[in-house]
Amino acid sequence: MFKPHVTVACVVHAAGKYLIVEETIAHKALWNQPAGHLEANETLVQAAERELWEETGIHATPLAFLRMHQWIAPDNTPFLRFSFAIELEKPLPTAPHDSDIDRCLWLTAEQIFAASNLRSPLVAESIRCYQQSERYPLSLVASFNWPF
Repeated sequence: MFKPHVTVACVVHAAGKYLIVEETIAHKALWNQPAGHLEANETLVQAAERELWEETGIHATPLAFLRMHQWIAPDNTPFLRFSFAIELEKPLPTAPHDSDIDRCLWLTAEQIFAASNLRSPLVAESIRCYQQSERYPLSLVASFNWPF
């Protein structure tokens, strides 16, 4: 049976900048959106909120669903990545609670697009989706008869 990894990501925008988390993987500083795996007993939106808080210290609820990307990583790991949009009035201070996160950065789209250290091409692609105003109601990924 095919079992892709299910992940969530938050495209957080404020005053023309996007929130990026930096983590060191194999001795290289890589950039990503606040993102991570869906855990048991949580909805996709709850997972997005949790990952945002764990990786940045920011409490916020996604306003919209951006897109689901089916992707195969360079190591042949299959992923389903659900991206969500969060709009803030201004860039907020960050305080990661996840020890894997080295720091958080507020960057322009151009800085992100020009970067050679993105964790995956989906980092830039998610921002492109955000810029193209691809936003869908959260009900598109709602849970059904959720017991938790």
